Amino acid sequence: MTAGHRVPTPQESDKLDPAMREIPVTSSRPLLRIYLAAGYALLIVYASLSPFSGWQEQGLEFSAVLEAPLLQTYTLSDVVANLLAYIPFGLLLGLVLRARFAAGMSAILATLGGVALSAAMEYAQMYLPMRTSSNLDLLTNSIGTLAGALLAVSIAPRAWYALHLAAWRRRLFHSGAGADFGLALVALWIFAQANPSLPMLGSVFISEAAHMPFAVRHQPFDWMECTAVLLNLLMKGTLLLTLLRQRRDAVIALLLILCAVALAKFIAAAVLLKSWALLLWLNGEAMLGIFAGMLLLAAASRLPLSLLTKFAVLVTLLWLALTQWLLDSGAPSAAMPLFQWHYGHLLTYNGLSQTIALVFPFLMLGYLWRIRKR
Repeated sequence: MTAGHRVPTPQESDKLDPAMREIPVTSSRPLLRIYLAAGYALLIVYASLSPFSGWQEQGLEFSAVLEAPLLQTYTLSDVVANLLAYIPFGLLLGLVLRARFAAGMSAILATLGGVALSAAMEYAQMYLPMRTSSNLDLLTNSIGTLAGALLAVSIAPRAWYALHLAAWRRRLFHSGAGADFGLALVALWIFAQANPSLPMLGSVFISEAAHMPFAVRHQPFDWMECTAVLLNLLMKGTLLLTLLRQRRDAVIALLLILCAVALAKFIAAAVLLKSWALLLWLNGEAMLGIFAGMLLLAAASRLPLSLLTKFAVLVTLLWLALTQWLLDSGAPSAAMPLFQWHYGHLLTYNGLSQTIALVFPFLMLGYLWRIRKR
């Protein structure tokens, strides 16, 4: 906090005139924002360069891409996707920079960061035959970043963000770099689970061949997939148990997260999937796995931290072994017949969900190693 300034308490700030509720933002440890901004930048890199194969020189010059007619590769879906994809990046990067710079400078630097990232992606795409570099993509990405940066500098000084949200975070969760990293893992898990082509907490992509509409199916109950759901829930639940100050809040927090994931899946399915595939992500394996996992999580909440950490490591290793060596998750393209849209963004999202499922347990193990002596 800068010398000569005292941030009012939430009770004091409520008594201030609304015009005086803006406070200086000088947080010295915006670690959670840094983790989220860095993670989102990696998601952009993945979405821009996937499938990372077929690299070759195509005789293109980046200057020619920039000088091409602006609407040469115009499609409305690309414009909307590029704008929406970079708004969160501008928001997160703007919040990181706002903790150290004035509003105008943080907005400028965040926008320049988005321009640099987008330019790097467009340049790299010149070497991928399956991708097309476009000056319009660069322009829309930059506009999206600017919009996010302006949103960041507008909300960062507000009392509800700088005071109440920070106080709520300190009251509910442990402090420290490990906790910030754990909260970033929570956000990453939710992002991957919102994919409607994956069953609830499942890891195997839904395929049209296995779920033909109006067909009488005698598909046996998949105990392996049910176990994967149980382990996935326990992995998420033990993460919350190590993050929350009051462990009794973990089950409630997990239920709220599952409701949010289910709502996101339903909305995404209603928008993206064919009508008969609307609720395929909700199956018996998921329901039984969630019920059993909740019971085990309630029992695990009574363990001391040292045993809880070891239990979380065991759950994570079992989930990794089951999903990567025993269950065949299928190719990300397996679920594409379910979609009523056929844009490449959807295939990229499926691939991204698969990649997060592979990387998440290793990040979880790294987090558990970091907090082992807390």
